[in-house]
Order: sequence, then structure tokens, then C-alpha cells
Amino acid sequence: MLKVDHLHVEYGKVIALHDVSFTLKKGEILSIIGSNGAGKTTLLNAISAQVKSTGSIMLEGKPLSHVPHKVVKNGIVQVPEGRKIFAALTVEENLQVGAYLNSDKKEVSKMLHEQYEVFPILDERKKQLAGMLSGGEQQMLAIARGMMSKPDILLLDEPSLGLAPKIVASVFRAIKDIRATGITVLLVEQNAVKALGIADHAIVLENGRITKTGTGQELINDPKIAEAYLGTKKRD
Repeated sequence: MLKVDHLHVEYGKVIALHDVSFTLKKGEILSIIGSNGAGKTTLLNAISAQVKSTGSIMLEGKPLSHVPHKVVKNGIVQVPEGRKIFAALTVEENLQVGAYLNSDKKEVSKMLHEQYEVFPILDERKKQLAGMLSGGEQQMLAIARGMMSKPDILLLDEPSLGLAPKIVASVFRAIKDIRATGITVLLVEQNAVKALGIADHAIVLENGRITKTGTGQELINDPKIAEAYLGTKKRD
């Protein structure tokens, strides 16, 4: 579905991504784990045309646009790190912003209803200013706003960042539910246990390079990955 080949990104003299290649298959969750500064967010930003890159990104065999709003039109939507909701707008207004490319009012109304079914708390808070929501509620709003753009591929950047364990569990259940609807998910996440636990396939990114790939379960069972990212050590 999405093929990234020899992707390279530089910030001045700093190489953020070097020769990154992978394929994202339709309907799967692909998790990308790695430490801070590994290049995870840069990778998502390169796919969504937020930063300049070299190499190729192909969607269904065709080159992906280098213009951000055209990437969204092509069905790729990024939910950024830190939520970045519009604090001065209501919950419902935030969701409507997510559907700004859709001029069909009936369809937008149907999509709002669908998101309220997935995230009932947003229905309860729909007239409330988004800035008054809790961190977990804001993350749910950010994901729901992304879904309002009707993505085929959803790029999620650190959705569990700063959230309490109970809320993290709810967010990851929502991600699995999203995949169950047929949407493909590319997940960047520092919570490696959660990320690998729901991943069909996974990538380890270190210093801008891919150092390991496999299924989520294969990486969970890898002693080196477990020690570096899962907080466990191999026993002698």
C-alpha cells in the first residue's frame, strides 16, 4: 500500500533519517519504536510532506505528493505528537475542522456521529472548549479529528505521551478498533510494550536508521529489544 524507499532527511548538517526503507501493508498496524531523537517523528513528517526528503514514497504504486494538503487528499492523515487541538474551539468545532476537505454536510454529520460512538466522552463534551479537556480527552479528540478526514492510512505520533495508564489502555483499544474498520495504522510510540503488543509488524529506529524489523511478537521476544526498550533483561 505504502512503500518507503531509501528515505533521507537532513536538518542542516544533521542527518535525521538515512536510507530508511519499508512497506506498510493495507489493513495492518506497523509500529515504530526507538529512543528520543531516533527520527521517528521525522519519518512521519516526511511521509506527510511536513519536511523535505529524498528517496521515494509510493502510495499504491504512485509517487506520493510533496504538498501536505494533497497528502491528506490521498488518504494519509497524521495525528501529531502533543495533540495540538484548537483549545479555543469547542470539541465539535475541532472535529469539523478535521473534515474541512469534505463539503457534504450530511456525510460530515454522519462522521461526527460515528466518532461520538467511538469516543462517548467527546459527545458529552461536544459543546465544551477543547482546552478544558483532560489530557486523555484531548488525545481522543486529536484521533477523532484525524478520523474526520476519512483516512486510509492514519499516522499516529506518540498517542500515549503523558497519559495515565488507564487512559493509555483506552487509547490503544481505540487504535485496535480503528484498524478493525479497515484503516491502516503507522504508529510511532515510545511505550514499546503497548506498541509491539498491537503491532502486526514493527521497526526499530536508531539514530535515523532501521536496525531491526519483524512482527510485533518477534521483537517482544528478542532479548536485545526487551532489554533496550521493554525494561527487561535476558536471564542467564
